[in-house]
Amino acid sequence: MSRPAVHPVEAPPMTLEAPRVRMEDVHGMPGTTGGLFLRLCQFVFAVASLSVMTTTSDFPSVTAFRYLVAAVGLQSFWSLSLAIADIYALSVRRSFRHVGVVSLFTIGDGVTSTLTFAAACASAGITVLIGNDMDKCNVNHCTRFMSATAMAFLCWFAASPSFILSFWSLASRSANMGMTPSLAAMVVTAEFAVSLPVVMEKREREKTERRE
Repeated sequence: MSRPAVHPVEAPPMTLEAPRVRMEDVHGMPGTTGGLFLRLCQFVFAVASLSVMTTTSDFPSVTAFRYLVAAVGLQSFWSLSLAIADIYALSVRRSFRHVGVVSLFTIGDGVTSTLTFAAACASAGITVLIGNDMDKCNVNHCTRFMSATAMAFLCWFAASPSFILSFWSLASRSANMGMTPSLAAMVVTAEFAVSLPVVMEKREREKTERRE
């Protein structure tokens, strides 16, 4: 009596997919511990730059230094406000997922970081002019000017990751709503390009009013 032969069947190999990292799990975004740390670093560097520059008696005579004071003042206020928002989000264990809120953070970070970087570059140029080209550090506060400029650059270095991560978060959330990341990036870029001239025009108007 013959028995049917049984041939073993190999089981398909098991593949383990790598866990996907969710956007809300990335540290540095609004509402995370990393985001709060970046905000505090921005605030500390901005306040340090503002304090060092305002302690000099001759900074109002240079436009670049006045611009630096205004830029880091705005940066410190913005970073402190968002740090408070991050503390609230962490205390209630919620993250910022609304596209409108993330858009506000992205535009605000883009505007403030751009102004801070421009002010730091302008102040660095004036400091090099006074110290190296004109050799007048003996009658000016070159050390304080350089310290304030360095703090402004450090503030910008801390603000850049916040802007990049907020931009990335906005693009991903817009993609989940049916928008492609490239379209979301174009929308945010357009909003930033529209808001930046408005801010600059407002600053020029304030300068004109103070002169009058």
